[in-house]
Amino acid sequence: MENINRISIIGAPGSGKTTLAKDLKEIYKLPVIHIDSIHHLRDWKVRDKKERDKIILENAKKDKWIMDGTFFDTLKERLELSDKVIYLRYSTWVNLWGAIKRMILHLGKERDEIPGCKDRIDFSFLSYVATYNFKMRNKIDEDLKGISKDRIIIFNNRRELNKWLKEQK
Repeated sequence: MENINRISIIGAPGSGKTTLAKDLKEIYKLPVIHIDSIHHLRDWKVRDKKERDKIILENAKKDKWIMDGTFFDTLKERLELSDKVIYLRYSTWVNLWGAIKRMILHLGKERDEIPGCKDRIDFSFLSYVATYNFKMRNKIDEDLKGISKDRIIIFNNRRELNKWLKEQK
């Protein structure tokens, strides 16, 4: 992936967007912007939507970044600015397992990408993950239609992603 300065990583919660962003940061030496850290304030308080979107788009206009997160209100603009879009298009079960595993492994701990927020068991979030593909996948697919196919990489399972990652190193 030569001449790649802006990478968007999109997909359902629990798909591994943040982990992939961290892996790609090491490979491509690009700064990572976690949209969750813009969306959430301390103790899981949610930032005002207009302010959040303004901050996301300001970051998206920078010259170099890896941005992980889907957040539909700014998705189209970020996709257009991206040199490469990586879409983790996994099954609902894979996403649920990823979300549950993260909750258990980080229970009561702060994650670097969401400072001031300690992970917890959140059944409403798990419900959101369980219905994400049904409710949101078509929207993502629609937004990707306007992006050149050579700028998009879609992974349907982690095995495909891991094989590709090995090739990048």
